[in-house]
Amino acid sequence: MTTTGIGASIEVAADGSVAALMRSTSERWAAAINHRFVRELFADTVDDAVMRNYLVQDYQFFESFLSMLGACVAHADELDAKLWFARQLGMLVADEDTYFVDSFVELGVDPSDYLRPELAAPTARFRDLMDSAVDSESYPQLLVVLVVAELLYLDWAESQEEVPQRQVHRGWIDLHRSEAFRGWVQFLVYELERVFPTENDHGSEAEDLARTWRRAVDLECAFFDNVYDD
Repeated sequence: MTTTGIGASIEVAADGSVAALMRSTSERWAAAINHRFVRELFADTVDDAVMRNYLVQDYQFFESFLSMLGACVAHADELDAKLWFARQLGMLVADEDTYFVDSFVELGVDPSDYLRPELAAPTARFRDLMDSAVDSESYPQLLVVLVVAELLYLDWAESQEEVPQRQVHRGWIDLHRSEAFRGWVQFLVYELERVFPTENDHGSEAEDLARTWRRAVDLECAFFDNVYDD
């Protein structure tokens, strides 16, 4: 096993399917990792209005993300994998939701403003992609979306060593570069590699998964861009 040049400390088989997917979106991936939002987050200089917009929009993925994990519990083909997803469901409720609620208090965001806001276009499209993966009842489809969402966040969170002073900035980084999160992402990468169809036997399915991967990476970049548009 070897890494493929990504910043995150994750093992990826250099000649495997995940590495090929990453090579297909290397420029867009790098654009997300080096995005203005990421740079300002580490520098503790994100404007509060931008941070509010980012977190309010990101919070709108929470329900769909929970549904994806639940679908993985249902459709994973091995018991150990089902248990991983079940444990991750508990972590999201205990840790990530707490961060969001505390950050909304710090930033002065009323519940009415973050529970049912108007969705930005990238938010709506990414949520549709997540919901489509749930509806597909396909474990590989679910994994593709999860790996993009989680590996990309681990990658940018490990891209710098700075520790911002403000909790709203530091907490978001810490959620995505902890040992527990790193282990979770490694599990997802291993699982996608394990169940990814071979082109010889399932060429059309592999192509469909690759399209989903590219779509997810494009939407991640668009999501970062959007927080500066308002």
